[in-house]
Amino acid sequence: MSILDGWLDADVLLTDPPYGIDYQSGSRRADLAASILGDKDTAARDTALTAWGDRPALVFGTWRIPRPERTHTRLIWDTKGALGMGDLSVPWKPSDQEIYVLGKGFTGRRDSNVLTCPPVQSTAKNGRLHPHEKPIDLLWRLIDKCPAGVIADPFAGSGSTLVAAATAGRRAVGVELNERYCEVIAKRLAQGALNFGSAS
Repeated sequence: MSILDGWLDADVLLTDPPYGIDYQSGSRRADLAASILGDKDTAARDTALTAWGDRPALVFGTWRIPRPERTHTRLIWDTKGALGMGDLSVPWKPSDQEIYVLGKGFTGRRDSNVLTCPPVQSTAKNGRLHPHEKPIDLLWRLIDKCPAGVIADPFAGSGSTLVAAATAGRRAVGVELNERYCEVIAKRLAQGALNFGSAS
């Protein structure tokens, strides 16, 4: 089984797909891309979720775009006021992102749907590896309530979901089309914490 096919054999999906907002960063980032592949529309997200079916999934997104079909719960990631400038014509700046819950089987203590966690530093010189990198602490909290089994991330980016899964003692499989980010993922997982073999 190849990794490209293998993600569909996993047990739970945790992913940060291209939202479909055609994001273009206006900030000067010497080593970070201003945008990501496939972010012109929701086609990549929707194709992956159609293939995934009605199994358990946690999917990052935004209120600007229609939520994925079968979303039954919305989580809010409170970034503690650190999430860019937003619309400068209003006296509020964005400080949250949405996470959509699809499927069943999530477990654990019943908590608030608002998860407060600072984001990864905004520039590469401060350690950021990807323009949309998610913090490991936030991913741990999500993984903690995921059903047992292998975690899939078909939009792996810099591999944060894979790193979080490995450090949580969970097996995971990821797919990333950008070769540069594949190299970043390989470096982050260089200690061999993850088994990329059969998902069974």
